[in-house]
Order: sequence, then structure tokens, then C-alpha cells
Amino acid sequence: MAEIEDWQERLLVAAENALRSRPKDQEALKDEQIKKLKQKVGELVLDLDIFREAARGHPTDPATSGE
Repeated sequence: MAEIEDWQERLLVAAENALRSRPKDQEALKDEQIKKLKQKVGELVLDLDIFREAARGHPTDPATSGE
């Protein structure tokens, strides 16, 4: 599923670039994609930190809960 989403993203970026009056070169497209991916990684790290903080004191394995 992630592979299909990756293809879709690449298609949209290429289509947008093709419709520009002054298309970006490949290096600029790659830099733009890297920027978007770094932003997404940052968002996911924040989400993970929030989930970890919320999970403190709420063990998921009943065998380790001490009950």
C-alpha cells in the first residue's frame, strides 16, 4: 500500500512540474521531496513521543502490569 502511495505522490509531483511554465530541474524536485519527507519524519517523531507519554503507566501486557 505504501508503494502505491509513493507512486501516486511521484505522479502528482511530476504532473505539477510538467504543467509549470518554468519546470523545475530534477535536483530541485529531489530537494523538495527531501524537505517534505523530513517534515513528515518530524511529525511522526512528535506523534510517537505523544503516544509514548500517553502510554506511561498504562502497560499493554497484563503479565507485566503487576496485577
